[in-house]
Amino acid sequence: MDNQYNYYDPNKEDKDNIFDEQPQGMNGGQPGMNGQPPKKHHKCPRWAKLAGSAVAFGVIASCTFMGVNAVAGKYFGTNTTQQTSDNKSTTSKNSDSSSTLKLSQSSSTVTSDVSDIVNNAMPSVVSITNMSVQEVQSYFGGTQQQESTSCGSGIIIGKNDSELLIATNNHVVEGAETLTVSFANKTSVEASIKGTDPSKDLAVVAVPLDSIDDDTMNAISIITLGDSDKLQVGEPVIAIGNALGYGQSVTTGIVSALDRNLDMEGFDSKLIQTDAAINPGNSGGALLNANGELIGINTAKVNANAVEGMGYAIPISDATSVIENLMNRETRTKVDESEQGFLGIEGYDVTSEKAEMYSIPTGVFVRSVEDGSAADKAGITAECIITKFDGITVDSMSTLQSQMQYFKAGDKVEVVIEVPNKNGTKYEEKTVTVTLGERSK
Repeated sequence: MDNQYNYYDPNKEDKDNIFDEQPQGMNGGQPGMNGQPPKKHHKCPRWAKLAGSAVAFGVIASCTFMGVNAVAGKYFGTNTTQQTSDNKSTTSKNSDSSSTLKLSQSSSTVTSDVSDIVNNAMPSVVSITNMSVQEVQSYFGGTQQQESTSCGSGIIIGKNDSELLIATNNHVVEGAETLTVSFANKTSVEASIKGTDPSKDLAVVAVPLDSIDDDTMNAISIITLGDSDKLQVGEPVIAIGNALGYGQSVTTGIVSALDRNLDMEGFDSKLIQTDAAINPGNSGGALLNANGELIGINTAKVNANAVEGMGYAIPISDATSVIENLMNRETRTKVDESEQGFLGIEGYDVTSEKAEMYSIPTGVFVRSVEDGSAADKAGITAECIITKFDGITVDSMSTLQSQMQYFKAGDKVEVVIEVPNKNGTKYEEKTVTVTLGERSK
């Protein structure tokens, strides 16, 4: 693969002085110095001199070029003809791809111009606007609610009979009162959260197909998935996203490292590190390989004065199973607070550090259970650890409370708990069905 990042080649010859031409009139004498009259010379026409010089230059240059190629072939093994043939053969073998989700095996020549890749991928990337309500400190010492707007990105990954499905980061949609998705043709529609997995920082957003006009449907496309397991350090990548909320932008770079762990509470994923600029608003956007295939979902950037060029993306091969699970969930909307279901527990977070320290599962440790509550009736007891709620990994009380915002009193939910033995030394996984109750008046 050609290296588009070699701006300077120290092995390149300086061809300004490739010909050592001798200056004229250096034969040691002048005409007529032997005592004989100088011979008459017929002047050669100027055009003939020029033609002769051109021919001589061409012959010398050709010989020199052939000599350099011969030496290069001997010592460096270059074979331009064979390389071109190999590339054609590879393309021919993989030209029978029949599915947009089929992993491409073909190789491609990398150039500094990525406009074709971007033009093909841009219709699959969207901007997401999250309008939430937050409690802020008032001037008089109390708190008040205030609307807050944040921006991120998303990737069109599929559709079902009634919805267009978009993958993004959990932190892009977290706490949303309303979500707005803007497509490549600048059309904006409202969307709903189909499912989230905070521990993987992944979410799937759904847009009703009947809210998308024909012009927009013709302007968008479903992204082609790549295989992040085949990535190599140094491989070129392209990042597309809604940087700073200004609209879609493109940056390029390379894979700086693989399988990076970030020290972020509640986040459990090995990431792709890249020097392609990933700025606020890029979260949830696409990281593409040189074939224009999705190989990562942009998720984070290290912010520090001494750090430059360290962005991270979730490998698509790791995210696929989570995304497919979220895609198949029932689309839910937030329930009014007065109608939300009630579980009836008190608990605290079991972080990964605490889990390792005490050899217990991560999740929500149930400190106490209210008598007669939904949890009590389902068999959840004190000292159990809640690890999943409606199929979503629970790693904190805030995650549990966030998921419960989408369920009414009376809704039935499957909850996965870890039950300790009598000595509290081992835990056994158990799934219970909880019928959510009403909050005490």
